[in-house]
Amino acid sequence: MKNIQYLLFFFLVYTSCNKLEETPYSSIFTDNFYKTASDAEAALTAVYGPMTSLYSTAGTGASDFSADQIYPRPVVGRDTYTLFSYDPNYTTQKSFSRQFESPEQIWQSCYSGIEKANWVLLRVPATNMDTVRRSVILGEAYYLRAFYLWTLTKNFGDIVLKTSPSTNIDTAIVGKSTQADVFKQIYLDLDQAVSKLPSYSANIQKGRPSKEVAMALYAKTALYAQDWPTALNEAKLVLSSGKYSLMANVLDVYNVAKEDAARQENMWAYECESTTPGYSTQMIGLYGPRNSDGPAYAATTYGSAFVYQAFFDSFNPADLRRKLLDTNYINKLGQVVAQKDITPITKHGVLLKKYMDPNSVGNSGAINIPILRLADVYLIAAEAAAQQSGATAEAYGYINTVRTRAGLQGLTTGLGTAAFVDSVLQERSWELFGEGDRWYDLTRTNTYLQVIPGAVNDVYPTRAPQKKHRYFPIPLDEINANPKLEQNPDWK
Repeated sequence: MKNIQYLLFFFLVYTSCNKLEETPYSSIFTDNFYKTASDAEAALTAVYGPMTSLYSTAGTGASDFSADQIYPRPVVGRDTYTLFSYDPNYTTQKSFSRQFESPEQIWQSCYSGIEKANWVLLRVPATNMDTVRRSVILGEAYYLRAFYLWTLTKNFGDIVLKTSPSTNIDTAIVGKSTQADVFKQIYLDLDQAVSKLPSYSANIQKGRPSKEVAMALYAKTALYAQDWPTALNEAKLVLSSGKYSLMANVLDVYNVAKEDAARQENMWAYECESTTPGYSTQMIGLYGPRNSDGPAYAATTYGSAFVYQAFFDSFNPADLRRKLLDTNYINKLGQVVAQKDITPITKHGVLLKKYMDPNSVGNSGAINIPILRLADVYLIAAEAAAQQSGATAEAYGYINTVRTRAGLQGLTTGLGTAAFVDSVLQERSWELFGEGDRWYDLTRTNTYLQVIPGAVNDVYPTRAPQKKHRYFPIPLDEINANPKLEQNPDWK
């Protein structure tokens, strides 16, 4: 694979007034690239590259540690999200290993992906290659740009909206756009993706989006934008396509031995491998028992994150999804380790089992991190239908499909709109826990200030988020590097 680099060098000089200025020194672009089909394929592969740093930890950890389901062991700065003690400099996350868990990594990874996508969208249309394959490459680039933009805006609110590559200072140094404008651009990108991507089939390479995946992201973006008609319409297009289906057993979605079959529901995921070369995630090691004591979890685990007892207790005992949590485990000697001994920091630690891979190699496991699942689409449809028309039979049908699969009775009719939407949000919590979703449900509905103070235990007896914590602060390093970039108002 060819190494793709776009280098923009700046010569920094001081004026007589000692004011630091940036003057273009030289620009080097790969004018000889994008000539062949293999060039285009390599360029698209590069757009996927930042997913590796994004989902090492930050893509799910920074948000999950902020919410009311999962808490980290209070070491190495992870507790700053739980205690809302981080600052715009992300000071405690500045070490190399901790940076991968920081929202700063989300910012950097997503903008790296956007830059690479912008080059593909600029140059690949003129590449001499099969026109059908070229169209698909462009569809994937549009999809990935939309995904990176969506990830940024749900974390930071108003963001820099870049739709062209950095060919000079004017295109490199850009100010923020409103979240509403970001949503509009995501819609435009996903319109392009839907028109160019193929429908799902077994021929689609794993980790690549299908037309229906783009529709699912469209629906979820519309949900965040409170654009209920669009959210419902796009969700219904996915559900009616017949291309995906819920697995009969919800536990199989997270069985690493069944991950190929699980793609019928796990529409798009960060695909991990335990082989080299291959990509994995720190999440596998964070969630298992400490000292790699639970061989059923993974070869190497650290006991670094646990589930709140109150969240475990919120499940109906008949709910199959509760089996994805554990209050004990069997150690390497075959002994049952009771809950009081799971972690040295509390007697109430609950283990999360969604990221188990007993055949992992060192820190590398093959269990995938779900990003868009069909169950999520059903719940998007339920919420959007209710917000648009009340708790209709249609809305009940969507949520009850998910509840029935979990082994529960369906909700009975008669709920008002607000109560029904609350039930959907609760169902999302039970269905999607540990997948980096819950915090954004709380922030997009602006309920985090009410919910989080009650999500405490003996490790974190007090949690006090403020209004400013709805979005993470824009990293100070980025503010200093971009004179047109302003900090989020609540963080000034």
